[in-house]
Amino acid sequence: IEAQNLSRVSEFYLMELSEDPDLQPILFGLLLSMYLVTVLGNLLIILAVSSDPHLHIPMYFFLSNLSLVDIGFISTTIPKMLVNMQTHSRAISYVGCLTQMSFFLIFGSMDALLLTVMAYDRFVAICQPLHYHVIMNPRLCGLLVLVSFFFGLLEIQMHNLVVLQFPYSKSVEIANFFCDPAQVLGLSCSDSLTKNIIMCLVGAIYGLFPISGIFFSYYKVVSSILRIPSSGGRYKAFSTCGSHLAVVGLFYGTGSGVYFSSEESSFTRKGAVASVMFTVVTPMLNPFIYSLNNRDIRVALKRLHSRRTV
Repeated sequence: IEAQNLSRVSEFYLMELSEDPDLQPILFGLLLSMYLVTVLGNLLIILAVSSDPHLHIPMYFFLSNLSLVDIGFISTTIPKMLVNMQTHSRAISYVGCLTQMSFFLIFGSMDALLLTVMAYDRFVAICQPLHYHVIMNPRLCGLLVLVSFFFGLLEIQMHNLVVLQFPYSKSVEIANFFCDPAQVLGLSCSDSLTKNIIMCLVGAIYGLFPISGIFFSYYKVVSSILRIPSSGGRYKAFSTCGSHLAVVGLFYGTGSGVYFSSEESSFTRKGAVASVMFTVVTPMLNPFIYSLNNRDIRVALKRLHSRRTV
């Protein structure tokens, strides 16, 4: 296949969720509604945490940062998809594709690392409650968020270093509705060994290591909770972890579906469902999971609503 340099590729072509023109208005309305609900829900979490002094603790500091990252995560893919639906175009410019891919990587990796940090926070709170405020001091909390951000930048550099180095074939159609990093990497005419090394390295740093950290933290948490003599104390300790575990399961469950479906060359229905669940449904459900299962958040939201009403 005759190859051309990436600098000569002017645009990429994204796949559509459905080729049925009758479904386009329905999908547009559904995606727009989900996007607005996601942004509004996460903004409410941020406002509730920032406005209520009772929530100015590390657990909710990390939660507000997670909500901010979720807003950025969904804003990376959905607005462009909505514009393409309205303009009946599947094209995205070369610069736009690399920009979308970069923001997708940084917000996705920050999501994974913040969930790991939140698991560590629960580990310290339950296993070392007397030293919690000393260990999880504001300086360390801010440093952990910054480290998550810099690791996101590192992931961008790893992908771009490979993507910008290799030529691309004339076929620049991406088998997904956004610039999936794995799909963009797969379009390059580089050897498969290099692609596999990058995919395995990224999967280990941003998948295996965070999951291992979460499992280790909750192994210690469960061991400590089982030693609590009263059933009420055990229930209270478990209740502080339930929302986080639900979000972790949702994020990594849908994320693994996207990761493995990206290996396919065609945009299957299974891959479409996994991508929508990961990029749209997961950020939308996070604020609902935390608000429904967390009494402090519900009380803060009621106070915020009362204040706005007055």
